[in-house]
Amino acid sequence: MRTKQKLGLHKLQSMFTEIFGLGRAAALSTVISILVVLVLGIFLFFYLAPPNTITIISGPEGSTFRKTAERYAKILQRSGVTLRILPSEGSVENIKRLADPSSKVDVGFVQAGVTKGVKTDKLVSLGSISYEPLFVFYRSGSNIELLSQLIGKRVAIGEVDSGTHTLSLTLLASNGIEPGGPTKLFEMESDEAVGAILNGKVDAVFLMGDSVSTTLIRQLLHTPGIKLFDFTQADGYTRRITYLNKITLPKGSIDFGKGTPAQDVYLVAPTIELIAREYLHPALSDLLIEAAREVHSEAGLLRRKGEFPAPIQQEIRISGDASRFYKSGKGFFYRYLPFRFASLVNRIAVVLVPMIVLLLPALRLIPAIYRWRFRSRIFRWYRALLMIEQDLITQLAPEKRKALMERLDNIEEAVNRMKVPASFADQFYGLRGHITFVRTRLMP
Repeated sequence: MRTKQKLGLHKLQSMFTEIFGLGRAAALSTVISILVVLVLGIFLFFYLAPPNTITIISGPEGSTFRKTAERYAKILQRSGVTLRILPSEGSVENIKRLADPSSKVDVGFVQAGVTKGVKTDKLVSLGSISYEPLFVFYRSGSNIELLSQLIGKRVAIGEVDSGTHTLSLTLLASNGIEPGGPTKLFEMESDEAVGAILNGKVDAVFLMGDSVSTTLIRQLLHTPGIKLFDFTQADGYTRRITYLNKITLPKGSIDFGKGTPAQDVYLVAPTIELIAREYLHPALSDLLIEAAREVHSEAGLLRRKGEFPAPIQQEIRISGDASRFYKSGKGFFYRYLPFRFASLVNRIAVVLVPMIVLLLPALRLIPAIYRWRFRSRIFRWYRALLMIEQDLITQLAPEKRKALMERLDNIEEAVNRMKVPASFADQFYGLRGHITFVRTRLMP
């Protein structure tokens, strides 16, 4: 096998030696350079191919994050890409696993405002895909207008590592309520918290739209004695906590027949971002944003048509691929061809075409440089012959003629030692003929 490889390399080297007029060293260097370029091109051709499978970290079973991921998976499957869905406890766990290089996660849903203490320099945002409203329900005979009125109450703030827990603590802290104080804070998941307030075990619950079903929200809204907190200070909260947005739950929008809610209710809501590792393939970035557009662009109770997805930058920078997609859409080939075929054509255009464009001039330039070098060597000996002939113009003493003959012998010996490719044989034999001509003139 090795013998065949050596023979193949020798034949390739001989071809460059004979066709392009290269010496052995130059031919070998050219062959090695071309092989390196070809190997690099083949490696890049396959390396730049988008993977067939990517992994998304979503949320708890039955959550909005989980249901959204399942819809994404169906959309990506149409392009032959499999989306593996991993469950999690929520946004805090998602951002931690995305930031962990050892975690096998490519993309995930993350609520804005949960990145504190997490190194996110290797992460990028593909944009915001929706609002995540915070619902605060409480038991009281009268309306509560300030969160500070919950001091001394029993409050469910969501389980640890959830976006609900993080935002609840931030809002309560801004109202002077801290863990360990007179207010009892219970860390429990959403379904348990709903059951607790229905049974009177807690006085208030903080619930995020991603972790509680609309059915439970409706149940709480229709339960006598339980009220939805109206963030009348929503504008102030959005100025102080910049990742929050003020949204309105319109009067009667939950139940027109019963007029629920009885009036417009102001809510605060962070956005949900689609966060990815910075190495995510550009074609997959396009597919994910396209799936987000298909899922989230329609009008909803708390969003306008076409409002999402959007390149709204929070704590994590918007990726360059996402910015390009929002400005001009998918790449040219992906716009008109099936995904896999577009990937193939795109890699040919990105890798093989530039490689050919670089190789062709190089293949022309290398022989030209070598021919120039060889001719300069030939011309060197012609200059030496011309100098000898100039001395022949005058009458020469025998000693001078003998010295010129020795010089000519040295020239001939040096020329005979030259390694000459077949393509330069005419110049080589021409030089030897002229050496013989000068020798004839030197003879007395």
